[in-house]
Amino acid sequence: MWKKILIVIAIILLLAGLGFILFPSVSNTIGTNIANSEIEKFDKSVSEVKEDGSYKNALDNNEIDDEGYPINENGERTSNFPLLFKADLDRLYNDSVAYNKSIINNQGTVTTSDYTIPALDMVSYGIPSGIYGYLSAPTIGMNLPIYLGANASAMSYGAAHLTNTSLPIGGKSTNCAIAGHTGYIGRIFFDNLRGLSIGDNIILTNYWGNLNYRVSETKVVKENQTEDIYIKEGKDILTLITCISNQSGGFDRFIVICERV
Repeated sequence: MWKKILIVIAIILLLAGLGFILFPSVSNTIGTNIANSEIEKFDKSVSEVKEDGSYKNALDNNEIDDEGYPINENGERTSNFPLLFKADLDRLYNDSVAYNKSIINNQGTVTTSDYTIPALDMVSYGIPSGIYGYLSAPTIGMNLPIYLGANASAMSYGAAHLTNTSLPIGGKSTNCAIAGHTGYIGRIFFDNLRGLSIGDNIILTNYWGNLNYRVSETKVVKENQTEDIYIKEGKDILTLITCISNQSGGFDRFIVICERV
């Protein structure tokens, strides 16, 4: 009797051990598939932007559901891709330009807690997913959707734009700061940033096209050193940020500075 019980316990412990070993790999594969799926939906929706109408009108007319997917008269989805409307994207672009201009004189005057609040409400532009675009870094195999607001929710799904830095549309006198986790259990976000080299290409894709950047500098700074996310007059900068251990129980920041090419 006891022998059978011991065998059962041994089997349970073995399975638990295998689960522990396999969890990060399986979880990361699932997470990568989710990210790739979101990017695929993004690209497909952008390629088929509707020239007429708006998210609000389509919602009011029961042409789409709350998440923007087209539906039939029974409320069933008729496509795997949400709809986007030109009028909504035009508003988003214009408001993004205005936002970027509004923060130029506020550099260094905000607290880190402000970074978590989305700069714009994406639902009001017909984008319930909250995705503004995505980042690609071919040399390290990184493809991540970008969400607004560096809060826990956004950063558990991809990369996050730091509010009070420039929105990711490029342009002179902009510095778009994007944060991502390192060491997030079961997911690889910005873990491989340290594999980037000077001169590597970073591609930022938004609703209006691709912005190409090149890595110009990497560095490690203290948590309270925020000068690298400030706007530099006349420059178009993308700053990527993640946490790394300081070997003393705390965390420093690893920063990748990229300039538009």
